[in-house]
Formats: sequence, structure tokens, C-alpha cells
Amino acid sequence: MTVYHFVGIKGTGMSALAQVLHDMNYTVQGSDVEKRFFTQKALEERGIPILPFNKENIKPGYTVIAGNAFPDTHEEIQAAYELGVPVIRYHRFLGEFLQKFTSIAVAGSHGKTSTTGLLAHVMQGAHSTSYLIGDGTGKGIEGSKYFVFEACEYRRHFLSYFPDYAIMTNIDFDHPDYFANIDDVFSAFQEMALQVKKGIIACGDDEYLQKIKAKVPVLFYGFGDDNDFQARNVVKTTEGTSFDVFVRNTFFASFEIPRFGDHNVLNALAVIALCHYEEIDVRIIQERLKTFQGVKRRFSEKALGNQILIDDYAHHPREIIATIDAARQKYPGREIVAIFQPHTYTRTQAFLREFAESLQQADQVYLCDIFGSAREHHGKLSIQDLQAQIPNSRLIQEDDTSVLKQHENAVLIFMGAGDIQKFQEAYERTVRSV
Repeated sequence: MTVYHFVGIKGTGMSALAQVLHDMNYTVQGSDVEKRFFTQKALEERGIPILPFNKENIKPGYTVIAGNAFPDTHEEIQAAYELGVPVIRYHRFLGEFLQKFTSIAVAGSHGKTSTTGLLAHVMQGAHSTSYLIGDGTGKGIEGSKYFVFEACEYRRHFLSYFPDYAIMTNIDFDHPDYFANIDDVFSAFQEMALQVKKGIIACGDDEYLQKIKAKVPVLFYGFGDDNDFQARNVVKTTEGTSFDVFVRNTFFASFEIPRFGDHNVLNALAVIALCHYEEIDVRIIQERLKTFQGVKRRFSEKALGNQILIDDYAHHPREIIATIDAARQKYPGREIVAIFQPHTYTRTQAFLREFAESLQQADQVYLCDIFGSAREHHGKLSIQDLQAQIPNSRLIQEDDTSVLKQHENAVLIFMGAGDIQKFQEAYERTVRSV
């Protein structure tokens, strides 16, 4: 049996796929940069070897699974070609692998990871379910009936997948380093829709998803009256959210989720619709929704003295608004402080005004330098350009976060898709060292 060697094993999708294969008794190892990432804890717990990049890692008889961030000129990929070792890109390997299961792709500009995690959690209550979540979490069960996975639209990678079902949460303009405009994003989702084999669960409140054409049934969910699955009588408290679900205007059941904000109601509705279509017992759905603990880096909370610290992946204006709304629901009356690290220069440039407007939903804003990502290391604008758009916003550095102490009893939301966690960790060290 071959050894699967992952080039870039600490990537969120790569780490999750490595866990899935390992759990299914494949031999797995990988390589990456030496910097520590939150994704490697699960790999270490499984005893999956993580090596520094080195062309000597590649041996005859291996199969290389290459992360999309690494070009064909990478030393390990070059070594594989020289040895005649097969090299398969992450999304292509996953596309072939999921054909063994009843597969459910979760796609959308926002909410993919949370919805994938929730769906996997609920479906495990009824059937053996393997899953791959974009927060670096994966689980493989040999002979599992279902495979739930996150399908990313970036560079149209999700066109490598031909799933049985697809959940589509929304279509929004993002990844401006690749997509030209919202119509370009829509065309990618439209192409994906035509590859789905059994059915699509789509948010009917999204104007672009309403236009999706498919060869299979499309069921719509949302708050609007025209949806097949509609949430009504939504009640928001500091403990969570409850709502009734009507299927084609007929009462189906009542549900509770320990989550906050309208976006989490929509995520739950998508899961309820898919499970209803697959005839999963409503009592299982109700119970599993109540026990979902969330996914990594999505409204992840901890208390620090009188303050609440929240780590969140929000890196798009719509996500920032959703996260701040959720914090206001759970912590009414508290000061909300946003500490935001923009992710990529192209995104910051494309959404400069929208970032400014969304961040002003917070009571105070601190800005970190722009995180360049592996795709780009510099750009024409700087963090001062965003600061200029937000009255009273302040810049913050990793080596001096003590200014955050003045926000007594506040909720501090550390937001971004780069390495914003290092600012939170630095602040925690500052507080504990006193």
C-alpha cells in the first residue's frame, strides 16, 4: 500500500484530509514550514509525522498530495516528478475520493465551515459519517455511508467535485485576487450546481442563489415566505436562539441552537432541510443541534478577568457584521471592541469602504497590519488607508497590546483569516504577567 505524503500538511483542508485517510488506515505523513499552526495539534494527536520541507522526504512508491499554495517548482513536487511518483492536487484527490460515499458538499462565500461542522455533527447522530471541515478537522470512518465536506470556490477548485448533494449558503463577491466580479463568482457556482447528482439545498434569501439552474431538485431555505423551509417565530436570548420551521407553509418542528445571530439560524435551516430530505428522525436533529459546540476559529470564546475574548475567522465585511451582531445578542449592554487584521491586500483594496462601514458596528476599533498570505506579500495600500476611513480607530502592534486593558468588562473580538491569534495570545500574556 502506498504512503500518502502531503506537501503542506498544515493547511486547513490538507490537515483534515490527512486525518480522514489516517483514520481509514492509510499510511499518511506530510511536510510543511516549521512555524506552528493550530491545525497541527490533531495531526500530532494521531501520530501523523510532520517533517520539514526537504526533497529527500519523497521516496519511490509514495503518492504525493500537493497543497494548492505550492507551485510545481516546489522542491518536493519536483523530486516526485523526477522519481516518477504520482502528484495529485488536494482538490483533485478529494474529488475522486468522495465518490465512495453519499457525498454532501457545503459551498458558499460565507458560512461554509460552520455549516459543514454542524451538518457532520447532526448526521453522526443517525448514520456513520466521515467529514472534512475547513477549520482543519477531519474524521474518517471505514465503510461510512455519508461524507460531508467543505467545498471552496477559490480558483474554482470545487469544480473538481461531483457530489450527491450540495448545500449553498450564499454567493458574494470575495477573493478579488481571482474573481473579476460577482457575476464571475455566480458563474462558478452555476457550473458547480450542474455537477450535483441528487439535490441542492440553497438559501432562498440570497438573490443570486435564486437564479441557480440545476438538473436536480433545488430546495430553498431562509426567512422569506417563498422558501420551502422557512424559519418563523425566531426568539433570541443570551443563551441562544429558538425558532419554528415550516415546510412549504406547514409546521414541521421547533428547534433550539446554542448559537447567536441570524446567520446561525440559516446554517441550522440548511442542515434541517438536508436531513429532512434524507429522512433523518426529527428528534435526532433537535437533540444534535442543541449539543453542537461550534468549529475552530468561529466565535471561539474565553474569559480573561472581566473581559470576554472571542477569536473569529471573519475576514469579509458581511462576516464582520454577523460576528458583531452575534456578540451583541449574547452580551447585550457590554462594550464591543473589534481588533481586526485585514487578510490580503487585494481584498482590503476591493472592500476598503465596506470594511470601514462594517467595523464601525463595534464601539471601538483597533487595526493590525495587513496579512499578506502566501499568494501576495505586499500591495499599494497600507493599514493607514483603512484607519483613515474609520473615525477614532487605532493601530495596534503585537509587542504592545496593553491598551486593550482599558476596556473593562468589554467583549474583545479578534477577527481575521491570517495570524490574528498572535495578537490575542500576546494580550493574554500581557494581562497574566501583571
